[in-house]
Amino acid sequence: MSDAVGHAVPQTDLTEMTACPQCDWLHVIGDVPDGMRARCVRCQTVLLAPRRDAAVTIVALAAAALVLMIVAISFPFLNIAASGLSSSASVLDAAMSFALASGRMAPLSVIVAALIIVLPVARLAGLIYALGPLAVGNKARPYAAFVFRLSMRLRPWAMAEIFIIGVAVALVKVASLATVGFGPAFWAFVGLVILVAAKDMVLCERSMWRALEQAR
Repeated sequence: MSDAVGHAVPQTDLTEMTACPQCDWLHVIGDVPDGMRARCVRCQTVLLAPRRDAAVTIVALAAAALVLMIVAISFPFLNIAASGLSSSASVLDAAMSFALASGRMAPLSVIVAALIIVLPVARLAGLIYALGPLAVGNKARPYAAFVFRLSMRLRPWAMAEIFIIGVAVALVKVASLATVGFGPAFWAFVGLVILVAAKDMVLCERSMWRALEQAR
């Protein structure tokens, strides 16, 4: 009897492999042309979806959303009139109303302000800082990878769109009791939510990581 001869199986560097976020199946993804998608062979989850000039689009949308956030903070959000009396409120007024109502609610006002103002602004500014040089063809800035990772971690906590949904639900109840008018900040906030949604549709995190690695 002759012994079986074993053949060495080529090993793949784990740093070059990509795990599916849904089923954890490991893949080796090569170059994917712009406009094409690489999907998981097991569950068909999109792993990589590069787009032409994605960094330029993301930075432009983030900058526009940041401008709209400044408008949303600076101008009245809603005007309410009832029984001959009228009042207007800004986004900051809505966040601080909890603190004015009761001292025990002050921590809640800080959380509301953080979720609808501070974290969205930080995330937008972080994306501009990390991807701005890539949009103009320059090398990545110092700590660009850390800032980009932090911006992506903040994504579930930046709840500007949840705030708009909550306002819409509240207006259904208030509309029968008073006359409600929308201020410039309301429409700026609506535009902000649309731009953020468009940015998230364009942004492919793995593609941006590859671009940052090449721009170092």
